[in-house]
Amino acid sequence: MIKRDKYLKRIIPFIDKPLIKVITGIRRCGKSTLLKQISNEILDNGVSEHQIININKELIKFDFIKDYLDLHSFVSRKAKNNKLKYYLFIDEVQEIQTWEKAINSFLAEEKYDIYISGSNADLLSSDLATLISGRHIEFPVYTFTYDEFCRIYANRAEVDSNTDVFSEFIKYGGFPGLHHIEWEEDILRQYLESIYSTIVLKDVIKRNNIKSVYMLRNILNFIASNCGNISSAKKISDFTKSQGQNITTDTVLNYIEYTMNALLVHKTKRFDIIGKRLLETYEKYYLADTGLSFTMIGNSPNMISGKLENIVNLELLSRGYKVNIGKIRNKEIDFIALKNKEKIYIQVCSTLLGEDTYKREYGAFSGVNDHYPKYVVSLDSGNFSKNEDGIIWMNIKDFLLKQNLT
Repeated sequence: MIKRDKYLKRIIPFIDKPLIKVITGIRRCGKSTLLKQISNEILDNGVSEHQIININKELIKFDFIKDYLDLHSFVSRKAKNNKLKYYLFIDEVQEIQTWEKAINSFLAEEKYDIYISGSNADLLSSDLATLISGRHIEFPVYTFTYDEFCRIYANRAEVDSNTDVFSEFIKYGGFPGLHHIEWEEDILRQYLESIYSTIVLKDVIKRNNIKSVYMLRNILNFIASNCGNISSAKKISDFTKSQGQNITTDTVLNYIEYTMNALLVHKTKRFDIIGKRLLETYEKYYLADTGLSFTMIGNSPNMISGKLENIVNLELLSRGYKVNIGKIRNKEIDFIALKNKEKIYIQVCSTLLGEDTYKREYGAFSGVNDHYPKYVVSLDSGNFSKNEDGIIWMNIKDFLLKQNLT
C-alpha cells in the first residue's frame, strides 16, 4: 500500500472542520484505502481507536444497514459518549437508502467528523448540496497515476529490470488491485474484465434500467476506440446505425450520461480561447482508466495516441486541474488545464518525427499570446528543450513524473 499523498494533502486541512468530506471515484480506484489513510492520520494525532467508526457497504457484515434508520441506530450505539468527538467513515454510502437523512442528523449533532465515499455521480451532482445541506466538500479520486504505478510496481518481486514500465502502465492502467495479483496477462485481463463488468452491470445497466445491453456496449466501444478524437452524439449514432442498430442521438446522449454518472467515462469540453467561452458541441470522451480500454477493445498499437491523451487527462485531473480542449480559430490544443491562477497548455502525440508532425503539434499554439507554460509531450526520448516561442518539448514519462508543471 502506498500513501495517496496528493489527496491526503488536500483532505488533511479539513479534518475536524464542520464539513462533510465526500470522496468520489470509480469503483476500485482506491477510495477505501484512502479512507483508511485518513483514519490513520487522525489516529496519529492522538485520537483513540474507539472514536473511529468505520462502515464499508461492500462488506457483508454491514449488509444489515439498509437505510438511514439502520445507519443512525448503528452509529448512535457506537457513539455513546457525548463528551467525545467521533470520526465517521462510510464507504459506498450510496448503497444505503436515503443515507442523507442520517448524515444530516449526525452533522447537526456536532460531535461527528464525517467522511463518506461513493462510486456514483449522485454524490457529485448539484443535488448533493440539497441532500446534505450544502455543508460539504468533494475530493475526486482517480486510479493510480504513472508516478504511483512506478512506486508500487518497483516493489514486485518478479519485476524484470528490462521491462518497459510505461508500456505496462499504458496497457493495464492504474487500478490499485492489479498489484495484489500475479502479473500475468490472462490474470490481469480477467481482473480488469471483472471491474468493467461490475461497473457496467451495477452502476449503468441496473441503475438506469437499460434494456439494450448490446447497444450500450457498442457506444462504450466507440468511446474506447476514439479517445482523443472529437466526437458528437450524432457521430456515435451514425456509427451504431452502421452496426445495424437504429439509435437516436437523444438515446446516445442518455447512455453517455449514464456512463458518466458511473464515473466510467469523463467528458472534456472545448473552450474557445478567443471568445473565452465553453462550447456545447463536439467534446472528447476519455475512459476512467486505460486498463478498461485493454479489456474492451484490446491493445492495438493504432490506439496509442488516444491512450496517451487519456493518461495525460487523468494525470491533470488527479492533480486538481479543470481540463478543457482549447479551440483557437480552426486549430485545437489537446488540453488547457486550469487550477487557481495556474494555466498550462498541452499537446500530446506519440512521436514528433516528421516535419509535418512537428509543425502540426507546435503550430497548435499559434495565436496563443499569453505567457503560461506550453508543452508538447511525446514518446520520443532525449533532453527536453524549448523552441524560439518558449514551447517546451518533454518526453511524456518525464512530464507525468514532473512535480510542478507551472
